[in-house]
Amino acid sequence: MTTGRVSAVPLWILIAVLLGQGCDDGNNTANQNAVTPSSSVSPAPTTSPFSTFQRDLQFVRNGQYAFIWVFARRDGKPIDKDDARFLRTNAPQVVDWVSTDEGKRVIGGTNFDLEQGNLELLKKRFVVENYTGK
Repeated sequence: MTTGRVSAVPLWILIAVLLGQGCDDGNNTANQNAVTPSSSVSPAPTTSPFSTFQRDLQFVRNGQYAFIWVFARRDGKPIDKDDARFLRTNAPQVVDWVSTDEGKRVIGGTNFDLEQGNLELLKKRFVVENYTGK
């Protein structure tokens, strides 16, 4: 028995399908959150937040020393074996020595104030920087 009337269920399905296709224009939330590689955008290079010196300085700071001193040769050359021996001999209170900046500087950590010791003698041979509290 056909009365020429279209059933409501198939019409509903047809409307839903047509509306569903019309909504897929690429601007929906799912498409906006999708990650698509682009040849015009290159990823940012990953860099260390610290320079070598800053990383080594932080290492000595983590030792919780009361004083931190940085020594470098006056001529800017790397610290050699004689320089290292001179430092150890004239600053025996330094507990940690860390070579940094390709051997051009040495960071020393101690609980002794070198100003009460041989700091003036060390200053004659090296550029000395006090990083205590910096």
